[in-house]
Amino acid sequence: MNTTHQTKEQMRDRRRARVRARVIGTAVRPRLSVFRSLRGMYVQLIDDSTGVTLVNVHSKNEGKNIDAGERTGKEAVAYGLGKILAEKATKANISTVVFDRGGYAYHGRVKAVADGARDGGLIF
Repeated sequence: MNTTHQTKEQMRDRRRARVRARVIGTAVRPRLSVFRSLRGMYVQLIDDSTGVTLVNVHSKNEGKNIDAGERTGKEAVAYGLGKILAEKATKANISTVVFDRGGYAYHGRVKAVADGARDGGLIF
């Protein structure tokens, strides 16, 4: 009998730790961090050297009125969040970022955020 069963959250935390061991944001090239919940999505640019969030967006009131091509539903909102984040980053003189998928698989909403940020002008 296997008694070392891990929950989905514990498995995601292990994946997240592996990603974070390699991905570090700086003031010149901040980390684009993605958090996905059932109700919403949070995306932010973080300077890990000082521990400061430079730019952030969340799906509660942003990203809903952006043309997302053939994307629908939550993926369309995620794409809009990526574009809005890229616009805010450009205003803050940030052009290159390093992508932190936060332990999530790179598909669906996480991929839509990355596509929106790239289309908005950010360079990964």
